[in-house]
Amino acid sequence: MGKNKGLRHVAIIMDGNGRWATSKGLTRSTGHEKGTLNIQNVLRAFSDRGVLFVTLYAFSTENWNRPRNEVDNLMSLTVSSISEQLEELHSEGIKITHLGEKSSLPEEVRVAIEECETLTSSNKKLVLNIAFNYGGRKEIVTAVKQLIREHICPEDLTEEDISSRLYTKEIPDPDMIIRTAGEMRLSNFLIWQSAYSEYYSTKTLWPDFGESDVVEALEEYSKRTRKFGEL
Repeated sequence: MGKNKGLRHVAIIMDGNGRWATSKGLTRSTGHEKGTLNIQNVLRAFSDRGVLFVTLYAFSTENWNRPRNEVDNLMSLTVSSISEQLEELHSEGIKITHLGEKSSLPEEVRVAIEECETLTSSNKKLVLNIAFNYGGRKEIVTAVKQLIREHICPEDLTEEDISSRLYTKEIPDPDMIIRTAGEMRLSNFLIWQSAYSEYYSTKTLWPDFGESDVVEALEEYSKRTRKFGEL
């Protein structure tokens, strides 16, 4: 399958790590580890088909409400996976950016994220946006607070004013949002940016989501007509 005309940005809600592990009698932490190892394969599959931006929903602002040991394991996994995969992602020309709020993250996670962004800042092949400690509503509130601090006149306020103050200000809106594990919720993910995104849900659990699933998703996208409110 060749390049997909008009499709630049794919965003993914990576769901099903825990269910994948439970179905195999493994711990949820093992499921998260397996899901992390799957990222590079999926990135290659999209990049080979002309996608320029991939955004992964890795940890939401609501995920802090999960059991403490699972949250701690996710933080540790983030640091270790960055350490293990960063050089390879860098060598493949992938630029890594963070979407979300950094200040409340553990120091070792902030340092790891900043290392990713610094090392890969000049890469051009594909932009990987990691939405970590990210919440769509909080992102919009943060943008509005910035506009208030800048004393923007309410009567002059435009959609572009808000868009330019979001975490994604330098990233095109997603053309397609994929959610694995059969769920149909947005889960507070890119709720401003996804106004005209095409949605695609698959029952495949994230650790099993592979190249054939990428092909199937892109084929489905190619069948759709994006009208953006027009006839």
